[in-house]
Amino acid sequence: MFINESINTAIAVVKLLKWKKKISNFNFNYHPGVDNPKFMCASDAVALIPDNACLMGMGMTVSARPAILWSAIGHRYKSIGSPKNLTVITAGGAGARGKIPGSVEDVGLKGLNTEFISGHLETARAQLALAEAGECILGVLPQGVIAHLAEAQGQGRDYITTKVGVGTFMDPRVGAGSQVIPGLGEQLVEVDGDRLKYRIPAVNAAVVIAPSADIEGNIYVKEAVIYSEAKEAVLAAKRNGGVSIVTVTKIIPKDESAIYIKAEYIDAIVVNPTNDITGTVEQRKPWKELVPGGEGNIEKARAKIKALNAVLKADPERSEKDLILARQAASIFSDISQPEAHCVIGYGLPQEVSRQIMQSGIGDKLTFMLETGIYGGTPAPGFFFGLAFNPKKLMSSAEMFHLVERNLDITILGTLQVDEEGNVNVSKKAEGAKNYIGPGGFLNLVANARKIIFVGAFMAKSKIRIKNNELTVIEPGIPKFVKRVDEITFSAKEALKAGKEVYYVTHLAAFKLTEKGLELVSVAPGINVERDIIANSEARINLPEDGMVEIYDKAVVSGKNFRLNWINSMRN
Repeated sequence: MFINESINTAIAVVKLLKWKKKISNFNFNYHPGVDNPKFMCASDAVALIPDNACLMGMGMTVSARPAILWSAIGHRYKSIGSPKNLTVITAGGAGARGKIPGSVEDVGLKGLNTEFISGHLETARAQLALAEAGECILGVLPQGVIAHLAEAQGQGRDYITTKVGVGTFMDPRVGAGSQVIPGLGEQLVEVDGDRLKYRIPAVNAAVVIAPSADIEGNIYVKEAVIYSEAKEAVLAAKRNGGVSIVTVTKIIPKDESAIYIKAEYIDAIVVNPTNDITGTVEQRKPWKELVPGGEGNIEKARAKIKALNAVLKADPERSEKDLILARQAASIFSDISQPEAHCVIGYGLPQEVSRQIMQSGIGDKLTFMLETGIYGGTPAPGFFFGLAFNPKKLMSSAEMFHLVERNLDITILGTLQVDEEGNVNVSKKAEGAKNYIGPGGFLNLVANARKIIFVGAFMAKSKIRIKNNELTVIEPGIPKFVKRVDEITFSAKEALKAGKEVYYVTHLAAFKLTEKGLELVSVAPGINVERDIIANSEARINLPEDGMVEIYDKAVVSGKNFRLNWINSMRN
């Protein structure tokens, strides 16, 4: 096993080095020689973007990135100072945390990108640095709301109203709304009765990616891993009289039945034969495990991704206490969920919970959905978050968020802070632009899920010993259960009003949301309620009326013979 892992890691290192070199050296002057004026080299295509444009891109971290277009825009600006003063919009986390070329960060240059609006800002470190220096205005909106606003603009509507965000920081009655720094930038959300009314500036330029085009300029998505907001961004730009640019990997014969975006909506097509399907995986050599109908070897793909994660440190190594948390969350999941449930998981610890669910005997009865537009399959970990192994089908992220509104049974999400009312913060690490994360699709998920399981640490930087299937707090840390969260990303009041069932699972204990606030429901073996929980929480913790607090099952702690079923959560 060790030898195999070492070989996989060595292969991953070589693969990453080759990939990084490739995406650092785009050929902006390559032309496929097609006799159709829509086909252009990257340099000519991005020259169509005017100064002061509102530009919408797409992608999720290293997946579905129009990398050559982001890079060409930055290169043109450095050369001639145009296009300048752009408002840039992405729905999801389209940056690369400063680690990889070819992301939205390539346009994060002073004077080029003067306003950045996204659902998840933390990955766009270049834009955060500009904002910290006062050179870029930051705006934040829920990921699903941005996708739906782009969709709306393509249909001739300039706003949407929704319950998403009510009672949270996005609600101007509660927080700063779309303004990351209060008072800076246009307010893009307002109260509309018992809902919120959202809008974004009129999109008049789009840069997107798709696998292929035909010589007429029609766009196809066969062998894509996600569709993201490609169609919505293009249709919005064209409806608003703007320009749409797409990069593809290859040119294929026309297939009327498979056209995803018609040629009439496309102004420029840039062919780049080495486009990524996702990080390190070229579109011309897609992994069959990542596309619908592939029915690939999940364990083989997981091993390759594990090696990539190990090299990039994209996904932290999970400690034994993290596995205990994940197994307890999975146990609660099996207690409150049911076969055929539709579930969405978040990034980080929720991914480990989903792995425990999949391996414990009930995962094959669930349908996982991802905000990127993936329906079915097994969520991929770490570096490839937002993708799935052997997905059943793909749709645009706007279509997925409509499905979430109609049919989301349960969601598993992470936390930064929890307060005594049961509110959760995941969007703000600390003061200042450089510390802002954004909610991603979190606000859409908690607004629509019938049941919610939050997972996170009870304390930060604490020291915990695990011995003989018992946990001992050796040294308490910084409380994560606080009197009041720094920013309300989940409103307990709104959840209670909607009749949602909500749990909070930590390494030491699990809680549920009640009208009184947080109620302790279970603790890990060895944990003393007064000494370890009550004394280390700034938030008020309520005990059950009967005083009975359950103990985590021994199999949750040891992992030995850990199995789940839908009748009860006994592990045999």
